[in-house]
Amino acid sequence: KTDVKDAEWIAQLLRHGLLKASFIPDRNQRELRELVRYRRSIIEERARQHNRIQKVLEGANIKLGSVVSDIMGVSSKDMLHAIANGEDDSEKLANF
Repeated sequence: KTDVKDAEWIAQLLRHGLLKASFIPDRNQRELRELVRYRRSIIEERARQHNRIQKVLEGANIKLGSVVSDIMGVSSKDMLHAIANGEDDSEKLANF
């Protein structure tokens, strides 16, 4: 209904120099933005996987998060390998 009026209004603003041109990023900027978005999505996916792993471990009554600061760290992985290989001595596991 108001498309014609809107177009006339925009044309008037343009004639009087009251509109700024839209910013269109060049190819390099578009590619960089795409890479940054992709990197962010990978980081978010990694965080989701860490949360899933922690939930599975807690479901198996392995409270790794209360013993180590990083459940995906070297010590945590060593503990999990030892548990998977049958180690159940908590003192030995705490030494990792």
